[in-house]
Amino acid sequence: MAGPAMIENRTFDEIEVGDTASVTRTLEPEDIQLFALVSGDVNPAHLDAQYAATDMFRHVIAHGMWGGGLISAVLGTQLPGPGTIYLDQSLRFRRPVAPGDTITASVTVVEKRAEKKILILDCRCANQHGEDVITGQAQVIAPGEKVLRPRAELPDVRLNDHDKYRRLMELAGGSDPVPTAIVHPCSEAAITAALDAAQAGLIAPILIGPDAKIKAAATAASRAIEGFRIVPVAHSHAAAAKAVELVRTGEAQLVMKGSLHTDELMGAVVSSATGLRTERRISHAYVMDVPGRPTPLIITDAAINIAPSLEEKADIIRNAIDLAHVIGMEAPKVAILAAVETVNPAMPSTLDAAALCKMADRGQISGGILDGPLAFDNAVSEAAAREKGIVSEVAGHAEILVVPNLEAGNMLAKQLTFLGGADAAGIVLGARVPIILTSRADSLRTRLASCAVAVLMARAVTPAAPGLPGGKSA
Repeated sequence: MAGPAMIENRTFDEIEVGDTASVTRTLEPEDIQLFALVSGDVNPAHLDAQYAATDMFRHVIAHGMWGGGLISAVLGTQLPGPGTIYLDQSLRFRRPVAPGDTITASVTVVEKRAEKKILILDCRCANQHGEDVITGQAQVIAPGEKVLRPRAELPDVRLNDHDKYRRLMELAGGSDPVPTAIVHPCSEAAITAALDAAQAGLIAPILIGPDAKIKAAATAASRAIEGFRIVPVAHSHAAAAKAVELVRTGEAQLVMKGSLHTDELMGAVVSSATGLRTERRISHAYVMDVPGRPTPLIITDAAINIAPSLEEKADIIRNAIDLAHVIGMEAPKVAILAAVETVNPAMPSTLDAAALCKMADRGQISGGILDGPLAFDNAVSEAAAREKGIVSEVAGHAEILVVPNLEAGNMLAKQLTFLGGADAAGIVLGARVPIILTSRADSLRTRLASCAVAVLMARAVTPAAPGLPGGKSA
């Protein structure tokens, strides 16, 4: 069995003029993002392709010191290696480096000064065409003692650049803000969420609640609310009822939860006499930005339906498919989750999954590709699905995860959020208008993403099809 990889230096006495060492690295887009994260250098020439197309080089380029870092890596790990003290470094940047370029950084000893164990080294970074990218000279103190150590193992790093949410914001932007009933915005978090979405041009808030409490919350949050419509009511229950009324009269096209409990808001929404019910079952969905996944992941239902029946699950899936269409998934892959990937009569969730897939085969659920039962690993991991011998368009590539009950969905979403670094934008579907659910723990990015999804849903609604307030556009 091979031992650990080692790193070894070369002492001053071991080094001769003319000795050389090098490293080679291909620049990936992630390298540019990581360098920007560590250095704080967010110059758009490195990170904004649209801007870079108008700049001198017409494309994104690496930070100049990325190449300088390769030179430092050679000096610190090979020649002379551990124990080296950097004294001076000159660099001349001759050509830009773009993603996909392969750079070889090399150093060559040109002078030794025995009195202080100083080395002078010529430094060069060259691209795959042999063209100089960086040239310069380094002055270091070489180590006097031998060092032989296990090479450090670097951590795995997974970037979440939030491109998925950024694309949602871009899709939702560019039109008039959507009139939105903000229900009881009587906390700093609630008023801030509404005003941030307004500032982003997504919504036109209608603030519903006790006038004094709304103004106190705005003062506490250091936010100005002059110019926004306030509808004064006595308490949170009345605020929920008033929001529903504004939707029914056409004054609001969205509802956004403020500082009241979800159950209180949903009680007004589902009221059989005055609520916002449609033929569809109302359900909740998270649009999740999960690090390492190229597209958003929709998880449903994690907040409304505690133990949905087969019929209710069918509506939950229809709602999720409508949502997926609006955010750009033409034929979303829907995984119906259970603990196993086989049908087991002792596990009702597997029977429901099989029945739902057959309903899709018969055209009772349309617009997506369904498969189930699937265990979570088989749904999201191609390798896990292959290991189990599952042949499916959905397995390993799921875009919608349908959980068996609320507890499973809530746990799954929160595990991805708090252990996996995911962001979760929440929305309620199946009512006459989309309902934005935000939490005090949500980041600004997540709050805006929730609003962007709701705005897209509101704009997609037409009187033609069933389900939403009339349905959704094709």
